[in-house]
Amino acid sequence: MSHYKSNLRDIEFNLFEVLNTQEYLGTGPFEEMDADTAREILAEIERISTQDLSASFVDSDRNPPVFDPKTNTAPVGAAFKKSYDAFMNSGMWAIQTPAEIGGQTAPSSLVWSSAEMICGANAPIWMYAAGPFFAGVVYNNANGVARDVRIAEIMVERLWGATMVLTEPDAGSDVGAGKAFATPNEDGSWNISGVKRFITSAESDLQENIMHLVLARPKGVDGIGGPGTKGLSLFLVPKFHFDHETGELTGARNGAYVTNVEHKMGIKSSNTCEVTFGDPQVGGGEPAQGWLLGEVHDGIAQMFDVIENARMMVGTKAIATLSTGYLNALDYAKSRVQGPDLTQAADKAAPKVTITHHPDVRRSLMTQKSYAEAMRALVIYTASWQDKIQMAKAAGEDHSLAEKVNDLLLPIVKGYGSEKSWTLLGTESLQTFGGSGFLQEYPIEQYVRDAKIDTLYEGTTAIQGMDFFFRKIVKDQGAALGHIQSEIEAFLASETASPELKVERELLATGLAEAGELVTLVINDLMAAMNEIKSIYKVGLNTTRVLMALGDVVCAWMLLRGAEVAQARLAAGDAGKDEAFYQGKVAAAKFFAANVLPKITSELAIAKTVNLELMELSEDAF
Repeated sequence: MSHYKSNLRDIEFNLFEVLNTQEYLGTGPFEEMDADTAREILAEIERISTQDLSASFVDSDRNPPVFDPKTNTAPVGAAFKKSYDAFMNSGMWAIQTPAEIGGQTAPSSLVWSSAEMICGANAPIWMYAAGPFFAGVVYNNANGVARDVRIAEIMVERLWGATMVLTEPDAGSDVGAGKAFATPNEDGSWNISGVKRFITSAESDLQENIMHLVLARPKGVDGIGGPGTKGLSLFLVPKFHFDHETGELTGARNGAYVTNVEHKMGIKSSNTCEVTFGDPQVGGGEPAQGWLLGEVHDGIAQMFDVIENARMMVGTKAIATLSTGYLNALDYAKSRVQGPDLTQAADKAAPKVTITHHPDVRRSLMTQKSYAEAMRALVIYTASWQDKIQMAKAAGEDHSLAEKVNDLLLPIVKGYGSEKSWTLLGTESLQTFGGSGFLQEYPIEQYVRDAKIDTLYEGTTAIQGMDFFFRKIVKDQGAALGHIQSEIEAFLASETASPELKVERELLATGLAEAGELVTLVINDLMAAMNEIKSIYKVGLNTTRVLMALGDVVCAWMLLRGAEVAQARLAAGDAGKDEAFYQGKVAAAKFFAANVLPKITSELAIAKTVNLELMELSEDAF
């Protein structure tokens, strides 16, 4: 039996009943992707995920890749390779790749709905299979350079792997502090030197070649290579040299070697590597030859195409794991018999009941359900803004607002989504199983271990909070935030709103107002820092609080939007076999509004008391 439990019904509910993506599928850039085709793709990905991809989930955790320092390799297990091959042979990777280089242009909402099922079943498969997406990054940044366009085509034709190579051992999240450098060669190539760390999928035996997208600082050319992120450029550095016309490998090894694979708490089948470039003491001592993508100094902007996709993936993976964790917990709770109903607790002869009859178990299950479904809606809603960007670009129209809203939502998807998922998996999903949840007989303990990384990579939650406040709110002058606020206010003011959800809309209105007050409070602290610089500490102490509060508001809104649709179906009396599903949508929205939104009041009160005492405390006192 598969560990993975999908929720395709809820995915389709968000796509086709709430967001109505069928209205633009089959048109514009999605001419070849109508609603029926999208449904067929989702059904097939659900089948592959549940059967083929999930099959190696446990084995690849118990038998992870082992690094061989003599050969600088770390082959994956046979079971995982079988799952990976099943996915690649299905061709479903094509929907995240531009049609111009061999993919199938699809809306982002379909891509990320599909990604949820793949990541929920076996997330490292999505990561190892990212080569075609990276090829799209190369193509989109090639600026028409024939060499780079051809490299992108080859990456798709031969299904190469690819990596994003940013982090260095001493720099960590401070990308601008990186010391890896590149020096030009007479033939137009560059030699890369340096060491990078925490590089996902940098070594395996799944593909014939791996293309590393490496951030490095150019040297040896006048006027470039300065400090900070502005001095960085992006280079294409293959594992093996290849013919740039045919893509055939020449047999020569490039000087980009994996020199360590990390021993991790979870997600063990995903090789997380240290990569050494151009070290004469490593491998055969070859130089690490690469090619500049685009122009010098464009590196960080180009890499953000990858980073933003990776952050979306992390949030999607997080909520996918929470969803299957909840559904596993729900199945267990429906079958686990323990104790009498609370109303008969004093009756020693009372029959035993399944634990779904116990109040706190129901509270726990509805907590899991409401968050999982809220954050799924958040991911698909965010992706719908990416759809708008795709359509506007294809039509030659302005897409600046859509870009800003997408940018605003990404830290919520990644930061809020990963924190809530990781926490709930441990405190609610595993807890539903009692002691059994701590055992490897059930998948929850692996879910918990695999999910923790989501709060860490592609920017920790603290970094997401800082990015959210400083870049997505302040630098944007509140444009995107103001737009989301206006959408929520329009929802609250709708004359067609269901009276059944009146109380919940009032709770959302209060939560929106208090979250806005919280944002204003922190902006005022930022303004105060212009006169007293230490006030900036108060901002830093509240940025994650701002992220989480606005995450609560947006997620409550997502649930209530869905509840309005569900309530309308129930009121019309045509829900049919979906009656329980729609009832669950309404119940989840009501529960979330009543149990989550009121907490913003206390968060605002806490934020108002933040002072500088913590920052003035001696380190010795900690």
